[in-house]
Amino acid sequence: AGPVTPPLYDPEELNGVISHDRRIPYDVREIIARLVDGSAFQEFKPEWGETLVCGTAKIHGHQIGILGNNGALFSESALKGAHFITSCDQQGIPVVFLHNITGYMVGTEAERGGIAKNSAKMVYAMSIAQVPRLSIIVGGSYGAGNYGMCGRGFRPDFLFAWPNAEVATMSADIASNVMLELRQTNVKLPPPEADELAEIEQTVRAQYAEQSDPYYATSRLWDDGLIEPALTRDILGLCLALVTTVPEFDRRTPIYRM
Repeated sequence: AGPVTPPLYDPEELNGVISHDRRIPYDVREIIARLVDGSAFQEFKPEWGETLVCGTAKIHGHQIGILGNNGALFSESALKGAHFITSCDQQGIPVVFLHNITGYMVGTEAERGGIAKNSAKMVYAMSIAQVPRLSIIVGGSYGAGNYGMCGRGFRPDFLFAWPNAEVATMSADIASNVMLELRQTNVKLPPPEADELAEIEQTVRAQYAEQSDPYYATSRLWDDGLIEPALTRDILGLCLALVTTVPEFDRRTPIYRM
């Protein structure tokens, strides 16, 4: 590790960057500026695939690559992520993932744009990366987006969550809408009454509120702990000091067409 320079922006400000309402967007660069040395961030393809912010920086003197979400992952974003992860892996640079992801974009236009192919490339690049991988859930982490951003299923070296985190297959809003639509379109049952629909929505929302809560996940050891946002930089520094002591081995990554 090289010399350590504190960020230009106080990490204590992270509590003010994020909102209590997950539907209110924010720029993940505001988080990065409060985590990395000197707030210096060399961004990778900043004007392409803008919903995924990628770039290199240092934390406590350790060179890292960072991927952070600024919305759902589109085809261009996924391909950009695959390129960046592969580049970091070839150079032996550890990768940090900052989750705030609703998932991969769906729909006819997204399918025509190659979302299935390019999202698979991103997941593949992430899964075969031999460099250390660290994940921080700074917001929501839903569905396939959790996999693409190196969720627990892909065994990151460390995975932490902020107290505002939420991990689920989908948001409670989407889940309740799906269940309501299924009931309303079920021709084998009589048309639902308003009370029945209200009960279905209440049940689904209550289940999601309980099981997507960060304390529910951490109590089952699905992560390595909940951390205070202001301490994220120091915790990442300690983790990087650990993972970078592992001896390097020959990185013969498979070749695949981007």
